[in-house]
Amino acid sequence: MILVFNFGGQYCHLIARRIRDMGYEAQIVLPDISFEKVKKLNPDGIIFSGSPASVIAKDAILTDKKFLELGIPVLGICYGHQLITKLMGGVISGKRIKEYGKQRITVKSKSKILAKTPTKQIVWMSHGDTVEQLPKGFTAIASTNDCVYAGFSDEKKNIFGVQFHPEVVHTEYGSTILRNFMNLTRAKKTWSLKDKEKEIISNIKGLIGNKGVIMGVSGGVDSLVASVLISKATRNIHCVFVDHGLCRKNESEYAAELYKSLGIDLYIEDASRLFLSKLKGITDPEKKRKIIGNTFIEIFDKKVTELKKKYKDIEFLGQGTIYPDRIESAQPGGKAVVIKTHHNVGGLPAKMNLKLVEPLSDLYKDEVRKVGELLGLKKEWLWRHPFPGPGLAVRILGGITPEKLRIVREADFIFIDELKKSGYYFKTWQAFAALLPVRSVGVMGDERTYESMVALRAITSTDAMTADWARLPNDLLERISSRIVNEVRGVNRVVYDITQKPPATIEYE
Repeated sequence: MILVFNFGGQYCHLIARRIRDMGYEAQIVLPDISFEKVKKLNPDGIIFSGSPASVIAKDAILTDKKFLELGIPVLGICYGHQLITKLMGGVISGKRIKEYGKQRITVKSKSKILAKTPTKQIVWMSHGDTVEQLPKGFTAIASTNDCVYAGFSDEKKNIFGVQFHPEVVHTEYGSTILRNFMNLTRAKKTWSLKDKEKEIISNIKGLIGNKGVIMGVSGGVDSLVASVLISKATRNIHCVFVDHGLCRKNESEYAAELYKSLGIDLYIEDASRLFLSKLKGITDPEKKRKIIGNTFIEIFDKKVTELKKKYKDIEFLGQGTIYPDRIESAQPGGKAVVIKTHHNVGGLPAKMNLKLVEPLSDLYKDEVRKVGELLGLKKEWLWRHPFPGPGLAVRILGGITPEKLRIVREADFIFIDELKKSGYYFKTWQAFAALLPVRSVGVMGDERTYESMVALRAITSTDAMTADWARLPNDLLERISSRIVNEVRGVNRVVYDITQKPPATIEYE
């Protein structure tokens, strides 16, 4: 078993998931865990994860130096790399050039951790502080143009540090590096996703017994798989689709047909007028999210009250929360930073008097899809592009109006339609249109126009924790742009977003 120390970084659970992908057990612990408790756990290896904090700050998140003296392999990643440096007497500075996104490292010397990787390779960086001087006994094993110690090691003690993130898919040889680390440990392969599916259903049965479950669903992958898992544990499940008026085109109809085919009860609540009235004049992204979240709870609570009168045994609320939802809402423990508020995390009012059941809360999107495959769900359901809970509100920068919703909804429909026709829909993780808060001059026919600008974003990813922009063919982009300008009234310019995550997020707000 591998212990992953959570210093509050976004990728802590992603590290653990990569270890699980290899078939090994990984357990996440907080940095204040006692040395005695770690000894009782008897880990095969330790990984120090990243953090948004600075290791040289007065309130830096530290841990016990004795963890480096257990005689087992230790790997420090990003903040963990700097933490090992500090604990072992090296020097870190915050004054050097910061590095974010793709970088190229050069391997400086042979190391067990970089075995079977080339001298030049692409890695994913996200750091401000930099190691300036190595601790005694350590050797530099990799560098970039701006980071002399992008990797270091004490080969005798099997202690390693890398400034980059091997756990993200965009680090070219990240899986090899993590596998090299695992090969240095005595850990045995004991983890299986197939066992996880059975375990989840068994846990749900043990939790809810014969009681009823009410669940909000969106038509997306997460709520779909979660609701099917719950339905495997009990047929006493009632699903609710709240139409907030911020959905994709024809979303209510899609959800109705989907749940009918699964034989699961679905109630559709059209509350679009209420949502739009509350969002009128609101431009701040967090305020929009909170209004949507609170209004969703308001509508959902009314439906819960109604259904509880009809079905007296409803005692549980099901949610399709997955780990990125929780980690970006600063709920994994430690000192994670809130990137954005997720309306399906927390916010459960006490007056509902319901207990929570979240079958997917420790899984990532790709794992959710694999569980869905094990459940026999169709590919077109499971590989449907993710859609944010606040819907098109986070794809309209600035205030929300019916006219703006019409523009972005139609543009998005055309974009997805062309991706499906061209065969690129399933080659991308997510794609959508966003409406920018600017207008530009154009010419249509012989007339000068002053209309809206639409941004297209298509990304490739595995888990949404990192993302790269999709290299769509020029002729496809040209066709999409032409259709949007010609078919969507009010648009005269289309641009394509080629920003990675990080530094950007996938959505615009």
